[in-house]
Amino acid sequence: MQSTDRYLDAHQARQRPPTPYEDLLGDAIERAFAAGVTELPALVEHLNRSNMTTPSGTPWTEENYRAEMARLGA
Repeated sequence: MQSTDRYLDAHQARQRPPTPYEDLLGDAIERAFAAGVTELPALVEHLNRSNMTTPSGTPWTEENYRAEMARLGA
């Protein structure tokens, strides 16, 4: 088997391009990870400090973060 047979397209599960909100949220999460954030409470705190709000404009909590990740992953 050649290595090209094992190629995985990172976006193969996408059914549409990400929205601007999804891009901004992904960027904010990546910045948190780059800053060494690895636990959910710290991630939520990082999102709130960076002024990245939920789609409804409210601050992040662990509960609404989990719900939003489930919604985005559905």
